[in-house]
Amino acid sequence: MESFMNINEIARLAGVSRTTVSRYLNNGYVSEEKKEKIRAVIEKTGYQPSAQAQMLRTKKTKLVGVVLPKINSDTISREVAGISDVLSKRGYQIILANTNNDLEEELKSLSLFRDNQVDGVVFIATMFTRKHRQMLKEYKVPIVILGQKLEGYPCVYQDDYQAAFMIGEKFLEHGKNAAYIGVTEKDEAVGLRRKKGFEAALHKYKLTVPQEKTKTGDFTLESGYECARELFEEDPSIDSLMCATDTMAVGAMTYIKERGLRIPEDVQVVGIGDGTPGKIIDPKLTTVHFFYKTSGMEAASMLADLMESESGIKKEIKMGCEIVLRNSHRK
Repeated sequence: MESFMNINEIARLAGVSRTTVSRYLNNGYVSEEKKEKIRAVIEKTGYQPSAQAQMLRTKKTKLVGVVLPKINSDTISREVAGISDVLSKRGYQIILANTNNDLEEELKSLSLFRDNQVDGVVFIATMFTRKHRQMLKEYKVPIVILGQKLEGYPCVYQDDYQAAFMIGEKFLEHGKNAAYIGVTEKDEAVGLRRKKGFEAALHKYKLTVPQEKTKTGDFTLESGYECARELFEEDPSIDSLMCATDTMAVGAMTYIKERGLRIPEDVQVVGIGDGTPGKIIDPKLTTVHFFYKTSGMEAASMLADLMESESGIKKEIKMGCEIVLRNSHRK
């Protein structure tokens, strides 16, 4: 009986009209006396309003799409945890679209969410092509960008330049012959801004890194290892290595140790991101901590405000960061 409970039966059991029950379920005005009667019936029967019926009434699905570049990333998992914490408290469910760093898949996912029933989207972005910009212009539902800054759109992003400058400045105090492993500069945050921050730290110490001592990885452990191998085969006297991500730094450290070099005595290594791999390698990695979970929470809160209110504010939030000094740099 209970599973087939509908509004008409609640009205009959509570001794009120069907319209009164409907108003109650949609937070309309109902006298306290009638509210009590309806509440008592609902508690007794365990009635759950139909999600489909609510959707038809409100045109809201209570679903949020999250487009992300890869699922097996420490950074992304922390951001998604923050997004999920906030949205679940505010009554939303999330649908994850993992694009495996494939730009066409990313565009497909953005298009799917634009055209189907979600109330809003969090886009964990890596780069913006002309097609991305066009797609975003056509968006009818609120969208918040996480991880990159894009003029004219609500976004939450890291201070990548400052992070790279701070860590570069710290480890170059005791370095003379430095090298750098980055990622493609099409990724403005991790590729371009972190490299610029490192170059600013070099400039402070009147040091330079020639082009041949800058390698481009792809965020993976394996690419960090391979880039380090190329660097040390070309110049075995490198004494300082900065990597744009912790994962690549750990890959590089693995190669350096296999080569028989000591870290940090012979070669100091630093990363950015404060991910799990850097905490478990020996020696532990000196890095920069970003507040990834908090940035996910900020993006989700901003999106929920935009979905729930015409007056929601489109903000740009630049997150802070802090150096984490461990044992892979010379002191």
